[in-house]
Amino acid sequence: MAVSTLPNTIIQKLAKNGAIGSGELEKAQKIVQKSPKPRSLEDVLINDLGYDRHELYKKFCRIYSFREIKLDPKEVSEYFIKFIQEFYDNLPSKAKNAFRERKLIPFGTSDKSDDIMLFITPFPLDQNLTKVFLSGGIKKFEIAYSKLDDVDEILSKAVSSNGNEFLENLENAEEEIFTEQIEEEEQDVDEDELEAAINQSVLVNLFEGCLIEAVRQGSSDIHIVPDADNNITIHFRKDGKLSLWKMQTKYRPEAFFAVVKDRSKNVDRFEWDSAQDGFIQREVDGTIIRFRVSILPVVSGALTRKFESVVIRVLDDRKVITDLDKLGLDEYAKKEFTKAIGRPQGMVILTGPTGSGKSTTLVAALHAVMSPEVNILTVEDPVEYNIVGARQLKIGHKMNFERAIRSILRHDPDIVMVGEIRDQETAEIAIKLANTGHLTFSTLHTNDAVGVVSRLYKMGIEPFLIAYAINLVVAQRLVRKLCPHCKQKATELDPAISYSLDMDEATFRQATFYRPVGCDRCMNGYKGRMGIHEVLPFTSEIRSIILESSGELDENAIRESARKKGMKTLREAALVRAIQGTTSLQEVAAVTIE
Repeated sequence: MAVSTLPNTIIQKLAKNGAIGSGELEKAQKIVQKSPKPRSLEDVLINDLGYDRHELYKKFCRIYSFREIKLDPKEVSEYFIKFIQEFYDNLPSKAKNAFRERKLIPFGTSDKSDDIMLFITPFPLDQNLTKVFLSGGIKKFEIAYSKLDDVDEILSKAVSSNGNEFLENLENAEEEIFTEQIEEEEQDVDEDELEAAINQSVLVNLFEGCLIEAVRQGSSDIHIVPDADNNITIHFRKDGKLSLWKMQTKYRPEAFFAVVKDRSKNVDRFEWDSAQDGFIQREVDGTIIRFRVSILPVVSGALTRKFESVVIRVLDDRKVITDLDKLGLDEYAKKEFTKAIGRPQGMVILTGPTGSGKSTTLVAALHAVMSPEVNILTVEDPVEYNIVGARQLKIGHKMNFERAIRSILRHDPDIVMVGEIRDQETAEIAIKLANTGHLTFSTLHTNDAVGVVSRLYKMGIEPFLIAYAINLVVAQRLVRKLCPHCKQKATELDPAISYSLDMDEATFRQATFYRPVGCDRCMNGYKGRMGIHEVLPFTSEIRSIILESSGELDENAIRESARKKGMKTLREAALVRAIQGTTSLQEVAAVTIE
């Protein structure tokens, strides 16, 4: 839901009263004018100029005599939580969703009259509030303001997220289970039997409910795995780790996979022996979510069975980061990254394994350089996120990835994003773009930043092209963050750990490290992930090392030159996080290698 913001007229009023500097207001207005997509002044002030949302609203409340009620989630009584629960339970289902989306908390009656109900919300200027209250049968109301984070925490305790009608239907479904036993000697799949199983609403509800829960739980991927005993296990990947969400028994896996295929685009339900890629689009809690479906045939103990493995990537545009400050780059890394993407030409390459956040960083970089004056083209297969302000080329049978890249030069680009350098041909075209006056972004799969140089060299790219085409290489990983609510100091650490992690012994003894514990707010002591980066800018010294290479590239010379200038390796960047207390030494060892 698009939440209402402070109108621009009120922002200007706040500036007149000294709550916002006049220079800051002018700066915000210029950013809004240059932005390729509509943005509010409030959004720019908070996300670009560093204003605190709560402080901004407090000043608004003081100027307009708007009541502010301070809440402390840690001190609210069980009675108050129960009062909120009962209020929401008595709302009509449609009204309940609207109240929850606008973060409305009932707070008794108004001081003005017992007939007027008092509500707290962090969005006091939402123009739809009157309609929302009427939908809940409330005609007289008063609005008070409270801090967004506090309201969120209280509501999470009192009101569950929107119901999942598919899972509710699944629980209420009759136990008409397709129980026919399947012998190992059984013949190929009987389509009539499958159709009978598919038509049972249990399987449809299970699949649709699975999609909704994956989004609500913040999962990045859904894994659906069959076995010969007619069990279907569904796992969610959260914070990089798989965990079992549900096991469905006594249904033929073939029937469930047929449901998955029927509800996916570009997938043939009757194809069992080849890999297939498709997509799904659903509206979940008022937001359009896209799902990328990958299907692979797999072998099972029952050799005659047609088994497949399904992995579904959840593509939620709400998770897109458009602010470089939120990528977690350290001071040196951010300075070099900003310098590299600010140049009119050259390549910026992101490297790392699948799921390391490369696409997220590239999208943030594109938003940083985006303006109405430049033509941005992207070639991705598949497209993961919609980037407003860029022209994302559509890949299909008539225009494949390679053909799209070759055609880009004729489309007058200023900035190009090539989703992945796959082979020598792709690399040569990307480097040609960088050398002909275009700022070019791309990704490559290597273990570290220096590995990108070696990989291009071994692909057959000429050293002088590598040296002068590339501005910067960034190797990236994601490490899990310790849960701030339950982490504990790690005591009696073995000094040998410092040697295994290549840490200075004095630093190891002086630092305070933390370990994961686990509570009801996290997953095994961790909650969320953050990026660690190894940033390799192409200095004149590094260009000389590449140009002077003959037969074999000296990776160590490049690495040492970069470290002298301030580059941290991935291991060193992760250790900084551990010393800061935001991740654990176990996570550092698991994610990084030297």
